[in-house]
Amino acid sequence: MSTAEQVSQPLVTGEKLSREEFLRRWEALPELKFAELLEGVVYVPSPLSISHGSSEVPVVVWLGYYAGFTPGCEAASNTTWLMLEDAPQPDCCLRILPEHGGQSGVERGYGCGAPELIVEVSVSSAARDLGPKLRLYCGGGVQEYITVLIEECHVIWRRRVSGAWAAVEPDSDGLFRSGVFPGLWLDPAALLRKDVRRLTEVVNQGLRSPEHREFVGALRKRS
Repeated sequence: MSTAEQVSQPLVTGEKLSREEFLRRWEALPELKFAELLEGVVYVPSPLSISHGSSEVPVVVWLGYYAGFTPGCEAASNTTWLMLEDAPQPDCCLRILPEHGGQSGVERGYGCGAPELIVEVSVSSAARDLGPKLRLYCGGGVQEYITVLIEECHVIWRRRVSGAWAAVEPDSDGLFRSGVFPGLWLDPAALLRKDVRRLTEVVNQGLRSPEHREFVGALRKRS
């Protein structure tokens, strides 16, 4: 099939496609940067608002900073994943590299399987993030899922327990602490007000914890 014929088949929100057909069409549309296949249904989101973009940056900094001090872990943003029969494109994720015992891999240049942690910044995408993505990430094996609800000024942290999501409450000091990535601590109020200085301050506290030192040691032993 010629490139012109491929381009004549666009991706349309609401259309039902197999993952292979979805990827075939998308790979023929290099100008299209954001698209997802969730539960077999195509989603081509609207252009990102300044609210979404500016709220995503602190998440990227938070995860990237932690990964930078945790050998064997990798942070990524807006990466397509081959997960079950779908192809989500989460805002941000953190994974343990496969050579250090992680559960995900790479196939055809895309993420394959599920990263251990995913973060979605929800503005206009809330229905998708709390609907098909919530179900897909649980079924696909994501261990922790964070939704940052911008309009509601609320952060929800979920942990996968016995194949279902369980909401995690902050500790008595108001901080979330990851159960999968020891030392990954989060001040949700700082995240909502985009206070990167406070976010990194809290992560630094986590990085100095005995749990993080033990985790880094365990990751090194696995390699």
